[in-house]
Amino acid sequence: MTQTSTHSSTMSLALNERARQLLKFVVERYIRDGQPVGSRTVSRDSSLDLSPATIRNIMADLEEMGLVASPHTSAGRVPTAHGYRVFVDSLLTVRDLGEMEVSNLRHQLAPAGEPKRILETASAMLSEITALAGVVMVPRREQVASRHVEFLGLAQNRVLVILVTNEKEVQNRIIHTSRPYTQSELQQAAGYLNEAFAGRDLAAMRQGLVEEMQATREHMNQLMIAALEMASESSDSEGDYVLAGQTNLMNYAEMSNVERLRQLFEAFNRKRDILHLLDQSLRANGIQIFIGEESGYDVLDECSVVTAPYTMEGCVVGVLGVIGPTRMHYDRVIPIVDVTARLLGAALNQTR
Repeated sequence: MTQTSTHSSTMSLALNERARQLLKFVVERYIRDGQPVGSRTVSRDSSLDLSPATIRNIMADLEEMGLVASPHTSAGRVPTAHGYRVFVDSLLTVRDLGEMEVSNLRHQLAPAGEPKRILETASAMLSEITALAGVVMVPRREQVASRHVEFLGLAQNRVLVILVTNEKEVQNRIIHTSRPYTQSELQQAAGYLNEAFAGRDLAAMRQGLVEEMQATREHMNQLMIAALEMASESSDSEGDYVLAGQTNLMNYAEMSNVERLRQLFEAFNRKRDILHLLDQSLRANGIQIFIGEESGYDVLDECSVVTAPYTMEGCVVGVLGVIGPTRMHYDRVIPIVDVTARLLGAALNQTR
């Protein structure tokens, strides 16, 4: 599910069946109760037919492998990020949503109103159902086809870009160029883009320009260089996302550290790091799960992020998912995220 899966598979193979089942019990019990799991609890409540001494030995082995840890002076163990990864990749049984649940989700995401409203509904719905933070990436603009583009020169190497998309939306943006361009050059560049790439999405526009420049490298003219710079700059978007339910995270004891929560909420407001993580999911296939430090961002070290891509007209344009503590009910969260992504894509397609 992420690039760490190979390592977790190797780790899982190194465990014998008793160790695998004990790890599974520890993770599931800790997810349920949020309390360290001791050997006495395993002996009393699990179906494992093991002596207390054997349980303690296996627990020690799991700790030595970095799959569980002993918090403070507690006799019990809690899963580490590596332990959760092995659990998710090789021990987890994902439960499909029932027909009634899918029907309710579909009803809530009925394609009524503006697309932005549908995105907000999806984010709020994810948050409410999972009791975690729901996040939905706004569709990438470079997936939107260009109908017409105009460039207007401004002072100090700036250009006003006027872009009309297939959704009949007019976008204005000021970009900074590497050198000043005359209005004649800007008109030529816009004319070339409109003639060669009208109706194609902005990513395809950039790719087409690069390919043409490579094919005519020896005779590359200034017009194509200008057109490529304008297309690249005007289609480059910082992106955005819709977030809901971040205050849900305050209900989890392991995330009650005020300073950590402050840093996390700042990251939500700053958006850059979260968007970078969503971008990684956008370039991957299917469900993506980042557990703890796998995200690469310190502020998410105590969190897991579960995402799934959604499509419009057969193309992946964004991802949605949930952010919560590593102690989340993965067996339920994963199918909810997966189904919501498919329903969101269907709802957005019907609004076009």
